[in-house]
Amino acid sequence: MDRRIQAIEQSLLKADRPSFKVGDTLRVFVRITEDEKTRIQPYEGLVISRKGGSVRETFTVRRISYGEGVERTFLLHSPFIEKILVVKQGNVRRAKLYYLRKKVGKGARIEQRFEEGSSNPQPASSSPQTQPVSQSSS
Repeated sequence: MDRRIQAIEQSLLKADRPSFKVGDTLRVFVRITEDEKTRIQPYEGLVISRKGGSVRETFTVRRISYGEGVERTFLLHSPFIEKILVVKQGNVRRAKLYYLRKKVGKGARIEQRFEEGSSNPQPASSSPQTQPVSQSSS
């Protein structure tokens, strides 16, 4: 019985979901159906929690909309999620960032994390690299 449930859950997992952690800023593209029309709505915010595992895994994204904090919980492997983009990676030391609910402005910022394998975050130098040209006398 348990193997059948696991087989069904494995078939429902989405392989195109990126790996992300709590503290990262995500842009979640959600498919919304209104009457007969469907549209894709992006929802960008900070991941403040992740719960569960397998097909039941959820994550909560918090954003500030018109001065009011808005949190939305998504199922990670939901068919309504079109795609997920990781905008920024945050450097945090907590598994749940519920304390951000009480913070406002600069106090609610998260330090950015840079991975070693990712592109170089430092700006390019102002002057281009020049190599000496050897002149040959003829």
